[in-house]
Formats: sequence, C-alpha cells, structure tokens
Amino acid sequence: MSEYYNANRVRNVYDSKSLKPFKLSRSKIDLFLNCERCFYFDRKIGISRPPGFPFSLNSAVDALLKKEFDIHRAGKTQHPLMKAYDLPFVPFSHPMIDEWRENFKGVQFLHSESNFIITGAVDDLWVDKNNVIYVVDYKATSKDAKVSLSADWQIGYKRQMEIYQWLLRKNGFEVSNTGYFVYCNGRKDKKAFDAKLEFDVDILTYEGNDSWVEKSIMSAKKCLDQNIIPKPDKNCDYCDYILAINKY
Repeated sequence: MSEYYNANRVRNVYDSKSLKPFKLSRSKIDLFLNCERCFYFDRKIGISRPPGFPFSLNSAVDALLKKEFDIHRAGKTQHPLMKAYDLPFVPFSHPMIDEWRENFKGVQFLHSESNFIITGAVDDLWVDKNNVIYVVDYKATSKDAKVSLSADWQIGYKRQMEIYQWLLRKNGFEVSNTGYFVYCNGRKDKKAFDAKLEFDVDILTYEGNDSWVEKSIMSAKKCLDQNIIPKPDKNCDYCDYILAINKY
C-alpha cells in the first residue's frame, strides 16, 4: 500500500452530536470552497482525496527562507529584500512564532458560532514601527515567465493569505490587509547545473479581504451537519474521475 495514501487510517471526522470543538484547517476550508462533496467525504466520512506527492524542493526553499529571516528576527534587523523593495518592516518576534509556523498546529482560534477550531500555519510575519502585522507567504516555482498572482488557480493562495489575516485578527493582533508573497522562481537559463539551483526572488503585494471567511465556516458546518452527501461538482476533477469510472 502507498505510504502516501491509506484509506483505513483514523481521521479527524466530524460528529454533529459531539460537544467537543472540531479542528478545521485553512486547507480544509479551501477544499470545501473547491468541492463540497469531496469536503464532506473527507471531514464527515473520513475518505480523503488521494494526496499529491510532497514537493521536497519547495519545502527546502521554505526551510531556508525561514532560517534566513530568523537571523534578522533575532537581530531585529531588516532583511535585504525588505530594503530592496523599500519595505519599512522587520520580521515579527513572538514567543509563539515557531508554533504558528508548525503544520498541524499553526495559529488557532475557537469560532464559537460553529464550535470549530480554525487553524493555519503561516510562513512568516513582518511588523512595522506601529506594531501592525503583515502576513507573508513563501512560494517556489520554476517558470520562464515573470511570476505573478494572475492565474485562476492562485485563488487558493489568496484565500490562504486572507485566512491567516483573519486568524491573527481573532487573536487580537492589528493586521494589515496588505500581505506579501516572497516568490522564488528557479532559473532555467543557466549554462549548467553545477550542483546548484539559482532563483530570482520577487516580493508580490496582495490586498486581502477576509469578509468571506466566517460565512464560509458556517456554510462548511451546515454541509457537515446534513446527512445527505452533496452532489458531484461539475468543476471537480476528482468527482469527474469517479463518475467516469463508475460507467464501466
């Protein structure tokens, strides 16, 4: 059996009769917005979509960026990228920063109306002289074109940023609507590999709007509280695949 998929493993499934708060990650909220049927199978029945293989190079870039920014966090100094983009920030220091960046922990908030504990692991936080926080997310790719946030599929990146902003606000922090993507683009125009990858690094600005978050949380709860499996989503490749193979 694949190490990445085990249909019989115990899952965090929702029980509408339980009074215990139910953990719901920002990625599962995004799943709900992409396909209610897949979300229902995942969180109510315990059958998830087959996972993608881990992007180890992306993880390496994330880890190295965190180490790099942590040097400036400890010294309360500006990273050279901040200076290059004329951003008057320093990395935000807080006793919880390591937990906030840890998968399966992250920033958490108990949303009383749904009894859901909403979670999301940030990549980084920057702060200005007025103690306003700016959410930062690291992205890595390798493409010939200049990186941007214009592709339709990048709506997931934008929702991710907005949920982080919402979570931090719910934890009592003053958070700017402006967030930043530190986008690393692996260069393919070098003459040789020479046992190293070189990246162009850009900072992309994004103006977030978290007004949709609470409505989506309550809609997700309504979905899980029902006993009827949602219909297949015509825009979901996973639903299309199941429908196709069921014809044979």
